[in-house]
Amino acid sequence: MRWNWEQPDWPRFAWKGDRLEQAEQRFVLASGVFLGTVKHLEPETRDVLLVEAMSDEAVTTSRIEGEILDRESVQSSIRRELKLSADERRVGPAERGISEMMTSLFRSFSAPLENETLFAWHGMMMQGRNDLRDIGRYRTHADPMQVVSGRIDRPTVHFEAPPTAQVPTEMARYIDWFNRTAPGGDEALPALARAGTSHIYFESIHPFEDGNGRIGRALSEKCLAQCLGHPTLTALAATILIRQKAYYSALEAANRSCEITGWLSWLAGVCLEAQQRTLAQVEFLIDKTKLLDRLRGRINERQQAALLRMLSEGPSGFTEGLTAGKYVSITKTSSATATRDLAELAELGALTRTGELRHTRYHLAIPLRIVPTITISTDGEVIETPPNR
Repeated sequence: MRWNWEQPDWPRFAWKGDRLEQAEQRFVLASGVFLGTVKHLEPETRDVLLVEAMSDEAVTTSRIEGEILDRESVQSSIRRELKLSADERRVGPAERGISEMMTSLFRSFSAPLENETLFAWHGMMMQGRNDLRDIGRYRTHADPMQVVSGRIDRPTVHFEAPPTAQVPTEMARYIDWFNRTAPGGDEALPALARAGTSHIYFESIHPFEDGNGRIGRALSEKCLAQCLGHPTLTALAATILIRQKAYYSALEAANRSCEITGWLSWLAGVCLEAQQRTLAQVEFLIDKTKLLDRLRGRINERQQAALLRMLSEGPSGFTEGLTAGKYVSITKTSSATATRDLAELAELGALTRTGELRHTRYHLAIPLRIVPTITISTDGEVIETPPNR
């Protein structure tokens, strides 16, 4: 018996609850801090945060699967879905589809899970795909559903899902489990344990012809939101993308047993780290708004364009700094004008300057948020490690 679904205890997943206790407590506490911070934002700023957080997740959850989306198109599509002001750009089917799914997740996080929900999400995501037989329904092909890598003639099989004929029964059990373990359910589970179990359970069934990873991560987000009672906006996919290799390794290891303490501990660390990343985004947005308000009417269009380009990099910052050459490229101006504009921005306190001559760099005068890597030790301790260590 190679896979978890072939084990006699499938799908009765087991784990050591004490290993997650500290992480669960910290997750709930940090969620309260995040919610309190967001409540004090102006409505317009809150809308910006919502769009940026949702678009970041949409883009990164797709990138994990090797699909590169246009971020501005995703943002435009999400703004339309939320009935916010948006530009008239044409949006491709992939960007529109993932935006519709993320918006559906945000709006209906508290609703019980149903087959129709999953079918709708799959149909949204697979817009424009002509290479799939089964869109908006579970897979029907007779071929084994495998996750493979390597050469075509000598593939490495990382996982094989249950046969197609078993999928309807397996998904009925999964959906029943999902709703029973929700807050108020007969077997309610803590947020992190439920999100992690949901993910490995769903991925083990692999019910769709494609898109299982994106839907599985969305279901984890739904678990977290239901347990907290509000949409999380947690940067889960963005954090998984940073740890992509470890993510696939952890999934592969968890696919071989129904004892999933190791997998839950790994994902719990990711969820806590994602919370820190989201809070850093909120704090950055507050600082960004204050900076632009202070500079309103005091800078020219070139300077504003350059600042907005730097600010678009988010909390991680324009890490290598802005040079005069980059400024010329962004604003299409002369070197002399670039030098003068940058000096004025530094005098206004919008940028800080380091280095001299050709080594001169300009950085945003906004504190750089360093998000630590978070792991859970074997005795349940939450460990934070700075990225540079």
